[in-house]
Amino acid sequence: MDEDDREFMRAVGQYLKRVNEVVEGEIVPKLTPLGEVIGQHLGIDATTVSVVTEPIADHRLVDLDLALDALDAGADGRLLGVGGGEQRHHMGFAEWVSNPHVRYAPGPVDYAERATGPDTGRRVVSLGIRLLSFKGRPLALAQRASAPQYGRSSAMVEIMTEDPSTAAEFLEALRSAMVAHSVLRGKVLSFEATEYGRDAGATFLRRPAVARGDIVLPEGVLEETVEHVVEIGAYREELRAAGQHLKRGVLLYGPPGTGKTLTVRHLLSATPDTTAIVLTGSSIRFISAAAEIARTFQPAIVVLEDIDLVAMERHATPQPLLFEVLDALDGLDGDADVAFVMTTNRVDVLERALAERPGRVDLAVEIPLPSLGERERLFRLYARDLPFTDAALDEAARRAEDVTGSFAKELMRRSVLRAGRRKEAPTDADLGAELERLLSARQQLTRSMLGAPSSSGEGSSTGEGGSTGEARSSGEARHSATHAASYFGYSPL
Repeated sequence: MDEDDREFMRAVGQYLKRVNEVVEGEIVPKLTPLGEVIGQHLGIDATTVSVVTEPIADHRLVDLDLALDALDAGADGRLLGVGGGEQRHHMGFAEWVSNPHVRYAPGPVDYAERATGPDTGRRVVSLGIRLLSFKGRPLALAQRASAPQYGRSSAMVEIMTEDPSTAAEFLEALRSAMVAHSVLRGKVLSFEATEYGRDAGATFLRRPAVARGDIVLPEGVLEETVEHVVEIGAYREELRAAGQHLKRGVLLYGPPGTGKTLTVRHLLSATPDTTAIVLTGSSIRFISAAAEIARTFQPAIVVLEDIDLVAMERHATPQPLLFEVLDALDGLDGDADVAFVMTTNRVDVLERALAERPGRVDLAVEIPLPSLGERERLFRLYARDLPFTDAALDEAARRAEDVTGSFAKELMRRSVLRAGRRKEAPTDADLGAELERLLSARQQLTRSMLGAPSSSGEGSSTGEGGSTGEARSSGEARHSATHAASYFGYSPL
């Protein structure tokens, strides 16, 4: 390369440098069009203001939206969207305000539909900017829903204001308003993994309606459970005044199908204004989120169904998931009006862990296979609208040893179906014939699926494998909130 070439390249370089200086200093302004609007609201250069960020659990997005509406009520606030394509999801508030490459401008607000109950919903801001005033001071707030596809696992607010103390005061007021206006209080919720894996998605469940007469248990069992879970909460003020703790843990244990879940449903029915979180199987790993909801929206009940299925499963730490559950119990203050209700078919799996950490569970209630008298009540309960005689029902209950309500319910259905094929009402003969079929050796597995031990029933062979609880497959450890929803019905948040 000769000297002329070098001189030409130097000239080109000087020219390009001058072009960049002109572009940066004269053609492209420092503020974006959106930044200019925000700066006018704040009354200062928006590029000189720092951003305060507050993450929000995504299942609290409706609470956030309601709280912001309440804080801005009566004020001359504005709601803006952010234009600029998909890259706006990857950028923070500061980049929207000042960016020489993407000229972010006010645009349409992004909304999302979120549930506020099992059958209700609300349109909430999923990406937008609120220009409002707080205690007479201007404030700009960016509101975002979670967007795992863009790397944002939680909802968040980002605040711009000239005075840092204003941001701190506003956030404190926002947190209080989110509790005061929450749609979660007094509802039944569950959690499940989102499509992106680790994050918890919440669903609303319908509160069950199970009356006392719908449950058949040994004398005093249900009463003792209700007394511990429900009545302690009814006397919360007296107990607190006396320095006694309100937090309690109850373990319902016994063979499958004996009424543990039905008991839980009755507890939820008997506490209509109580916040409840139901976790089943693998969704128990969201115990921390459940405990936080329970702590915030007392009085509360946290239900952990089939806890034996995940007792030794590990989640975020090397210790078994059961220990994370026990740690969650420890994390609540003693005067928290929160009841933890756990169910298990295999108490032997839990007994050692619970014994090593005494005091977490203060009531263990056995729900055994029904006795003859209880079976007679069960058979009458499920046959209450059917034309069977008391004598036939009592005889069926006597012959069907070690069966549960699930067996009785299925027996009645089969009897009605048998008669329905003849287009007639069911008779005692239909009941007897279907009982024979269910008690036959060929129906041994069916009886197990209905909650009876594999060796129960007339004519059945004594098989290996023990009780149904022992035979449950490892696949059942993958129950999620969707399983809980099958009991109660649900809507996603």
